[in-house]
Amino acid sequence: MQRKEKKLNKYINREISWLKFNLRVLAEASNLKNPILERLKFLSIAANNLDEFFMVRVAGIYNQIKDKVSFLSHDGLTSEKQLERIIIKTKKLLAASNEAWSNLKVDLSKEGILFVSYRDLNKSEKVRLNKIFRENIYPILTPLIIDPSHPFPFVPNKGHFLVLLLNKRNKSKKFFATIMIPQNIERFINISNRVDVKKYLSVEHIISNYVNYLFPGYHLNKYTSVRIIRDSDIEFEEEAEDLILYLEKALKKRRRGRIVKLEIRSNADPLLKKFVYKKLEVTEDEVYEMDSFVGVHQIDQVYNKKNTNLVFRSFNPRQVERLKQFNNDYFSTIKAKDFIVHHPYETFDAVIQFLNQAAEDPNVIAIKQTLYRTTSDSPIVKALVLASEKGKSVTAVVEVKARFDEETNISLASTLEKAGVQVVYGFVKLKTHAKASLIVRKEKSKLISYVHLGTGNYHPINAKIYTDLSFFSSDKIICEDVEKFFNYITTYAEPKKLKKLILSPLSLRTKLYSLIDQEIENKSKGKHAEIWIKLNSLVDKAMIDKLYHASAAGVKICLFVRGICCLKPGIKGLSENIIVKSIVGRFLEHSRIYCFANGEIMPSRSNLAYFSSADLMTRNLDRRVELFIPVENSTVHEQVLDQIMLANYKDAENSWFLKSDESYEKIKATTEDNFSAHNYFMKNPSLSGRGSSINLSMPEKLRLVK
Repeated sequence: MQRKEKKLNKYINREISWLKFNLRVLAEASNLKNPILERLKFLSIAANNLDEFFMVRVAGIYNQIKDKVSFLSHDGLTSEKQLERIIIKTKKLLAASNEAWSNLKVDLSKEGILFVSYRDLNKSEKVRLNKIFRENIYPILTPLIIDPSHPFPFVPNKGHFLVLLLNKRNKSKKFFATIMIPQNIERFINISNRVDVKKYLSVEHIISNYVNYLFPGYHLNKYTSVRIIRDSDIEFEEEAEDLILYLEKALKKRRRGRIVKLEIRSNADPLLKKFVYKKLEVTEDEVYEMDSFVGVHQIDQVYNKKNTNLVFRSFNPRQVERLKQFNNDYFSTIKAKDFIVHHPYETFDAVIQFLNQAAEDPNVIAIKQTLYRTTSDSPIVKALVLASEKGKSVTAVVEVKARFDEETNISLASTLEKAGVQVVYGFVKLKTHAKASLIVRKEKSKLISYVHLGTGNYHPINAKIYTDLSFFSSDKIICEDVEKFFNYITTYAEPKKLKKLILSPLSLRTKLYSLIDQEIENKSKGKHAEIWIKLNSLVDKAMIDKLYHASAAGVKICLFVRGICCLKPGIKGLSENIIVKSIVGRFLEHSRIYCFANGEIMPSRSNLAYFSSADLMTRNLDRRVELFIPVENSTVHEQVLDQIMLANYKDAENSWFLKSDESYEKIKATTEDNFSAHNYFMKNPSLSGRGSSINLSMPEKLRLVK
């Protein structure tokens, strides 16, 4: 009897791919090339990432199971099977986190940064700790004995608490008790008064040693610390009459979502575990035991008290040199030629000053701006408020549905409205993810427009570590397209004749298909056919299938996918012409760039290049408002292809290859081939923002080696 051949599974599970990405982040905590406190920060980042993953993605799977949704993932798994695999992978991830922390403690101690217990302190340190506890910790704690008149308290999302087993002195009766640890309390407290040595104690360990203050007359038998993560996703109803009112109610419910992850110390007594599980109504599947401590994300508090010798060498973003040629006049600079600013290597202040100048300029008539993520004290918002106060027509498209920034954006919208800014909230079912500014200026009785289009958010803090592109132009056709884009959001009327910009969800998917098809056709005609794409995530099944089709036709494809990638490279007959790299290092790769050979060797000026706010995820292509922008200016084109994309291609210092068996392998950089894209951009000026008449050396010329 002939054995039935096993069917090839063409896709990688989205959730498992994300967990593998977080493992790559966690690996940086063990990367000895990173300064010790930077390694500590990577440990914190990986933990924080995992929290958000559970709050949204894992919570969604629990809801599918509860609602009995018969949904299969692209790789053919039911919700139950996905959850099973997630639990296994997460426990492996946490084991790796525990190991990383164990090694970090040893290395930190060599630098005089110690994590100690109460018994390690000398007499004077105990006296000092006693004072800290009584003055700074004790007053904000609420100790609670659990009995019929004191029921177990509600624990909000990210809630951290101690559970204790007590008995009254000389009596055998035992009592359970809890102490909620406020989220804004200092988690790690340095008790040393020496400059060269730091001795940190966790706040929960400190509290456990002062039970006699909190529960006079009781004796502590056992205690452990617990932390929970709740379902924090928000579903939007199309019929919601008032989006802001609906959101405010939904945000209150978020605090009370079902528990999807409970962290508890692995050495916790079984009695304490049983008590906690019963009171919080969790099963073993939702419990994750920690060898180190719960709430690993808060270890970044130690990083924030950093020693400059133990972190990355300070890097100050470069100014945009071309602006100096025009006395820092943005309108003259942009009118002379399109240019891009490459963040974080070049300052985000360029974007802020562009809007500040527009706000102050008496000839500026109107400003239109999208806001997806920014800070509560955003300089962008301040510029828009100033412009409105100076009598300009200002419109702000505020995306209040930006996950985990909903409250900040609602507050910003209120601030803008009070200043007279016309605030638009966009679509209920579509998120406005595109990044755009439009300035309309009166010049010699004519209205001239200027635009800024970006791949990242208008977020000055993120802009210091996120690699993104800011594009400035006064191209008449692009500006007209941006005007139509804003009108689409404010009127729902689909723009009929966009000439250069491509808009999602209306036509981006179709445009990408046609660009890939063109490469396939060129290959069939014997022309050079190749695709380079830089993304955060590649998830959309139909787009993956399109790339598989191109690979099978002989098109060479190089994908730089930092995070989730559901495509399997290197499979004969399917994806043997595709390679996938993930760069994880000092900066967070965030820019989205799409390049197509167009019949010529890459890189060359005949290639087609685009940048975008969109990843290749179904939500970006079908459920978000995104922009896809062609790169036409020759200098900008050279910077995007010959600098940015080529540096990503050559990077060996921070890169991982995705293999056909779904595993990632870190590139072993040799002394001769240890090129780092991040180091290159820190040292070399950009092509686009370089002034033509200034004394600035040309950037190091990159060569493609295949």
